[in-house]
Amino acid sequence: MEIMDGEVAIAAAEAGAAVVHSRYGAVLARVEKSGGDFATAADLEAEQAILDVIRVARPDDAVLGEEGGRTGPAGAERTWLVDPLCGTVNFAARTPLVAVNVALRTGSDPTVAAVADPFAGEMFWTDSGPAQVRRDGVDEPLTPSAESRLVDVNLDPPFPNGPTFRAVRLLGHPEFEAQFRPRVVSTSLALSWVAAGRRAAYVTDGQLWDSVHFAAGVALCRAVGCVVTGIHGQPLDTGADGLLVAADHDTHQALLALIQEQFAG
Repeated sequence: MEIMDGEVAIAAAEAGAAVVHSRYGAVLARVEKSGGDFATAADLEAEQAILDVIRVARPDDAVLGEEGGRTGPAGAERTWLVDPLCGTVNFAARTPLVAVNVALRTGSDPTVAAVADPFAGEMFWTDSGPAQVRRDGVDEPLTPSAESRLVDVNLDPPFPNGPTFRAVRLLGHPEFEAQFRPRVVSTSLALSWVAAGRRAAYVTDGQLWDSVHFAAGVALCRAVGCVVTGIHGQPLDTGADGLLVAADHDTHQALLALIQEQFAG
């Protein structure tokens, strides 16, 4: 019996999460990237563990990995987007707020996704249907809610819409202070928390097309009915148009208005 895509995503994310958990707290070699970014040995090992699962289960699919780039058959209709350790800076600083992201894009948008929290023991996932969170082998539906009023704002570069738009300016806006409370995790784990009702919204600048960082979290949020757009309120596309995800329409509109002030000013 063939394994469903969702179970492949979960198995792959679990394999990566096991590596990340086992390497936590160790002294790890770093691989420097451009712009002061870096990967650790845990990133590389986790990505290899994820690829090993996907290659066995789906040998005809392409893979786009954060560390290894694009591999697999040229012209493949299906592409797996892999971020083996989202939150490397947190991980290197021994802060257990990270995620392991695996998503499958067939066509223009990822619809299958798994986001593993290696330290909370949670797996957020969707297989082209309602999103779930799996704990100790038991699945529970995800339900978004804006009740917390907590908004995660990603402050990590690059900022392709700067200097006109900077997410950090939201934090000091009087209307933001009146309606919301800021949180800064700077990892796609925050998108899973929006889908789960633990966050009201998430805001980031950046390029979203084929982003291994955000594809899985966006798929989860769409699966549970969150409002998912770029920072101009437009559908996500290939431009550097950022990301605004909110638990409901009212929250989305309130944040969109504050963001648009920066472009109008």
